[in-house]
Amino acid sequence: MKTIYFECNMGASGDMLMAALLELHDNPTDFLSRLNTLGIPGTKVVSEPSVKCGITGTGIRVTVNGEEENPDTFKNKRLHHNHGHSHDHKHDHTKHSHSHEHHHEHKHEHGHENHIHSHDNKHSTEGHKHDHSSYHHIEHLLGHLKISDKIKTNAIGVYKLIATAESHAHGVPVTQVHFHEVGELDAVADIVGVCMLLEELGADIIMSSPINVGSGHVHCAHGTLPVPAPATAYILRDVPIYSNNISGELCTPTGAALLKYFVNVFCKMPELTISKLGYGMGKNDFENANCLRAYIGESSGSKFNQEEVIELVCNLDDMTPESLAFAQQLLLDNGALDVYTTPIGMKKGRTGFSFTCMCRCADRDKMLSLMFLHTSTLGIREYLCRRHCLKNEYSTLETKYGEVRIKYSSGFGINKYKPEYEDVASIARREKKSVQDVIKVIDTSISNNAK
Repeated sequence: MKTIYFECNMGASGDMLMAALLELHDNPTDFLSRLNTLGIPGTKVVSEPSVKCGITGTGIRVTVNGEEENPDTFKNKRLHHNHGHSHDHKHDHTKHSHSHEHHHEHKHEHGHENHIHSHDNKHSTEGHKHDHSSYHHIEHLLGHLKISDKIKTNAIGVYKLIATAESHAHGVPVTQVHFHEVGELDAVADIVGVCMLLEELGADIIMSSPINVGSGHVHCAHGTLPVPAPATAYILRDVPIYSNNISGELCTPTGAALLKYFVNVFCKMPELTISKLGYGMGKNDFENANCLRAYIGESSGSKFNQEEVIELVCNLDDMTPESLAFAQQLLLDNGALDVYTTPIGMKKGRTGFSFTCMCRCADRDKMLSLMFLHTSTLGIREYLCRRHCLKNEYSTLETKYGEVRIKYSSGFGINKYKPEYEDVASIARREKKSVQDVIKVIDTSISNNAK
């Protein structure tokens, strides 16, 4: 299986992800040429060699209307969240102009848009130098770029994660969120560039290490905030993160959103036959090499998905089968991967059941709570497991009885299919046929389609 693995020992940002992926691309020059002709207003993306702690990689530099967006801020983009900054530049993607100059802080409302702004800024009287972009403005801009519908959908999906996080952090509706760092045109270029590169590299699965978010605090217009900043922390829910002795904000909201949106599995590096390596360099210098490393290659031997899962197990000898069935279905309805019982013999010769719930790591606490609530157990054992799965795809098959959903599974040299039981059962009831007879008809339809 073609696999991309991100090593985020020094966090992640949009420009670092794009730079690392660019080194994996067969024709970086052609890619940048196409990226620069998409129609992102006034924006130009260039790559340049960068050396960190003796390691050579690629750095990404974005200019807007020939200038970097506030060079001082840009240089520290990987270190500061930029809640508080001021800069002048021209935007033409908002399709309106006004001339005024003012200063304002968070929750200062003004009439021209009636939106709440989350940082200090300046407006100049030279043309339109408004450094705010709402989620709808960004969505409109992305929707009119010369990119495929899939890339548009992915880019908008990444921004939706950011908008939701900013909305939660500042206590305002998504429609009233004004982007600052994450809404600047250089971030638009980063996000679109990463979406395009991942599409063109065509990995079957995208994996990542746990993310180093840094430590300490960042200073902004609202005061001093902890690292990771509130929006970043919100995006990274259910994602494994950690902090070490490096002081600074290593993971930006843009980097967090891109990883959250695209990564299928966060884990230690799996067995991987590597074909290429890419080094995306950050702007700052640390004692450690400030880079994000990307690998592309084949996962060991077969097309499969793998993830770490948790098994939660308890022994029960004082519940009725009906109560057990109720608890089992409730756990499945709440996202358990599987729930099953095994007959066992317990102390004093009592018969009982071993009750097992298999769930994703992110659902562990929820499943524990449900098991304690809906079973009579006083203790639950936990086992961390690695699950290997066939790759599943779904399609609809037209048969003489109507449409039937089919699940196709492949991997390890195996190909198999299975019709959805509810569709089969519905046909059997309607046509007064046995389930076996309906499945025979489905098998015949699949065989005819394969010819």
